[in-house]
Formats: sequence, structure tokens, C-alpha cells
Amino acid sequence: MTTIALVNARVLLDAGFADDVAVLLEAGRVRAVVEADDPVLRDATRLDLAGGLLVPGFIDAQVNGGGGVLFNNAPTLEGVAAIARAHRRFGTTGLLPTLISDRVEVMREAIAAVRDAIAQRVPGVLGIHLEGPYLAPARKGTHDAGMFRAPDADEIALATSLDNGVTLLTVAPEQLPAATLAALLARGAIVAAGHTAASHAQVRAGLDAGIRGFTHLFNAMSPLQGREPGAVGAALEDRDSWCGIIVDGVHVHPASLRVALAAKPRGKLFLVTDAMPMVGADDPAFALYGETITAVDGVVRNAAGALAGSALDMATAVRNSVRLLGLPLEEAVRMASLYPAQFLGLDDRHGRIAPGLAADLVLLDDALQVRATWVAGAMERHDA
Repeated sequence: MTTIALVNARVLLDAGFADDVAVLLEAGRVRAVVEADDPVLRDATRLDLAGGLLVPGFIDAQVNGGGGVLFNNAPTLEGVAAIARAHRRFGTTGLLPTLISDRVEVMREAIAAVRDAIAQRVPGVLGIHLEGPYLAPARKGTHDAGMFRAPDADEIALATSLDNGVTLLTVAPEQLPAATLAALLARGAIVAAGHTAASHAQVRAGLDAGIRGFTHLFNAMSPLQGREPGAVGAALEDRDSWCGIIVDGVHVHPASLRVALAAKPRGKLFLVTDAMPMVGADDPAFALYGETITAVDGVVRNAAGALAGSALDMATAVRNSVRLLGLPLEEAVRMASLYPAQFLGLDDRHGRIAPGLAADLVLLDDALQVRATWVAGAMERHDA
């Protein structure tokens, strides 16, 4: 069995960046991390990384599209593969294709496409994110409120039917009966609160019932106010839940994100892109619900002027976290790798460079641009 030795890089390990180490890859996993002069390297095929930064592969739990493809418009194996391929250029080695609120028929097609993608080992596909349609009209964002509904027993079974990957559901807790939320959780779904007008008490009840996190914190949810803490207040107060954040300088003011970082325990905020089809594509426009959505100067809006996802990629989110939030690079990288893996319950396989974990890696240069990725040990170069 061939062993690949990645040498001459600064490697992000649990304790921070390490020099003078080599990472051994074998059969799609990290076999070992050894000293640069370890005799075991004599029998390995060496790959010189020219002093770059080797970090765990990025994991994005909210990817609506990429490479010119919107998942809602192409809920197919080919659509999933195109989205994953586009995002690998930006260091994303694991993702959840995300379906915006849609008809039952489209949900069924999307779940089947993700099931096929995982079965056929399309690189990087970890599961599915159904962002709706169990949301609040008052906080609909760019979603079509005409799609909103509460699921019956058949739809609960459908929404949680992916049997070979993670299912993440974004719901407005105040829109679902307690029994419905319990049924979704009992069937193994990870549930996050989002697009919600819930009161603090309603969100608190959802957290107590098993809601695990919050979708794009601050966006499309009841805000924190002095006498009504809302969904944002519940998210910041709770010690156990995770929050996805969009660090593009547009969706949330950096000062608000720094407040969230101060309020939440370390490891409970993770990066998402909420990416739309223009990521990894030349066309700045796409169609959603028959309406043209356009990115202008990198900001994605619908015809009414509401934000409609983002043109953000994960490598840029990491750079922004350093530049806008003042985070150390190693912490920004963990927010794109380890912490989303923990939120999704995948940290026994992904999110770190450690023996036994998947060989999902990213090589960055000094400007934090992606130069190569590995998914299950398969390397893809992204040199400029």
C-alpha cells in the first residue's frame, strides 16, 4: 500500500502550527504525524509542500450553490457534484448541499441526489441541509413564504430519510408543534433554529427539546433587545448550542460578530458561506423561484433588495475572520474545520489532522490562498 509523506509545511495540529513534521497519508486517511527526520519516511513517497500551510479541510454546512449551479434548480447527482467541485477550489473538502424552501417533489429529488452522491463517493459530500420549508413568514428572507408549511407524518419521514449521511434541518421552532420537532429529532436529524420570529422563551423551549444550533446567526431571526432577548439573545446566552456565522462584512457587522465571539464558549461559532451559484463561476446572476438574483460588488440581493445568500467562499471567510475579527489564523481555520465537524457530529472522522482521521486537507500559501486540496487522500492542485 502506497504511503504519501507530505513534507516541508507548517502543519496545524491540535496544539497549533508545527514545523519540522511530516504527515503520512495512506488509504484515504492520516496514518501518522511524525518528525521530519523519522526513518519511516524512507519508505514513503514524498511530496514537498514548499513551506506552505497545511490545515484541515474546510467543512461548510450551508452551500446553496456554486459553479453556476443552484441546488434547488438542479437537485441531481450532477448538480451536487458540480457544486462540490466548485467549492473545492476554495478549500472546502466537506459540505452539505443546501435546499432552500421548496416543494415536496423537489425535496425528494434533492435527498435522492445526495444519497446517490454519497453512495458514488462524490468527493466532499457529507449530507444535506434542508433550510426550510418549516420557517416563519415574518423572517422569510429570500425564501418563498408560499412554500412554508408544517410537515405531516409522510413529510417528516421524507425529510429525515437520508440514510448514508448527515441531515441538517433549519426550522422556526414556533412554527412546529412540539410533537413534530420531537419526531424530527427522534429520526436522527440535526435541527437548527433559523428564519424565526420566535420569542426567547420559544427558542429556549426548542433548545431544551434538542435543537442543536442556529443558522446564520443574526440574519433572519428575532433580534436581541433590552426587554425581549429574541432568538439572538437565546443563541448568545446558551452555552451548549452552535451558531453558524457568515463573515463577509455584509451579512453581519464585524462588531456584532465580536460580541458573539465574546459571549459564546470557544468552539461554538463556526463559519458558513450561504454560497450561491456565482461562487466559482463567471456569471453573477441566477434564477430562484423564477426571479433573477444578482451579485453586485460581491453582494447578492433579490429584486426587492433583500440579501439572498452570498458570493462568499470558505477560504475568503477564513481570511475575513483574521482581518475583520482579529482572530488568530489557527482559530479561524478551526472555525472552518473542527467546529463545524463537531456541530455535525463528524469530528471522529473530520476536522483535524490526526492519525485515523480522513485525509481531508488544504494547502494555503502565505496570502492564505488555496494551492491544493486533498479529499480522502486524493490531491487536487489549485495553483494560480
